[in-house]
Amino acid sequence: MSEREGQKKSGFVAIVGRPNVGKSTLVNHMVGQKIAIMSNKPQTTRTQIRGVVNRPEGQVVLLDTPGLHKPRHLLGEWMVRSATSAIRDVDVILLVIDASHREGIEDETVFEHIQGTKTPVVLALNKVDAIAKETLLSQMDRLQSVHPFHAIIPLSAKTGEQVDVLEKTLFSLLPVGPLYYPEGMATDHPEQFLIAELIREKVLLTTREEIPHSIAVGIEQLERRGDLLYINAVIYTERDSQKGILIGKGGEALRRVGSMARQDIEGLLHTRAFLELWVKVKKDWRNTEHVLRTFGFEKE
Repeated sequence: MSEREGQKKSGFVAIVGRPNVGKSTLVNHMVGQKIAIMSNKPQTTRTQIRGVVNRPEGQVVLLDTPGLHKPRHLLGEWMVRSATSAIRDVDVILLVIDASHREGIEDETVFEHIQGTKTPVVLALNKVDAIAKETLLSQMDRLQSVHPFHAIIPLSAKTGEQVDVLEKTLFSLLPVGPLYYPEGMATDHPEQFLIAELIREKVLLTTREEIPHSIAVGIEQLERRGDLLYINAVIYTERDSQKGILIGKGGEALRRVGSMARQDIEGLLHTRAFLELWVKVKKDWRNTEHVLRTFGFEKE
């Protein structure tokens, strides 16, 4: 290893915050490609998503976590544990707040999780493109008293404004060390996980009320046939009535989800894909431990 490479910095940054503050949007922007799904539905992120940011200074491994919230089922409890466990054993904690919304009880709960930590905490005030400058300055003044943040950085994950400032701040807090992942790698999640997430994202985008929260996606078959990636996936939901809505009249709703997901899968994996979707009912799966494990959730 050359002397220059030996001086590169590397480390892990846990990104925490309440649901819908733009954590996944920020991760995707910093990584430079879509690795975390996004929607306007709360609790879109259900497990830790690792994104690798490679720069001349070194490498930042981002841990995108589920939004901290008051859980109403076993899955929610595991999601919160996933987020809080990420705070341990990282080099930096990045707390993201939606600057366009007034602080409330959920924000106070998030602040409680970082109290007493000796790990440096950087506060990112996201969505500053949606508020007035006077409001932003007032928020920054108020937040100075909440926690001894290493830095408070107003930014927009959507437009990229000030994200470069955030990156420089994070690198300043990382130790010198070897890269954890090859420089060309954006995430260490397997194809199967990424495909299932992209399918779930399209369900989130095309459904409403309780349905987006009650579905899970399982990949039954993933096989390369020449230059074609064949995918057989099942969308699981909790009630028969939800199954009918997901399929739609004449299968129209399911075909729409499949078409949108296939396009994203082909763009992400740079290959032609054939996607076959099914819908099945698995009652109360969000409160069933062994089922949660089959879907890849782990009890932290």
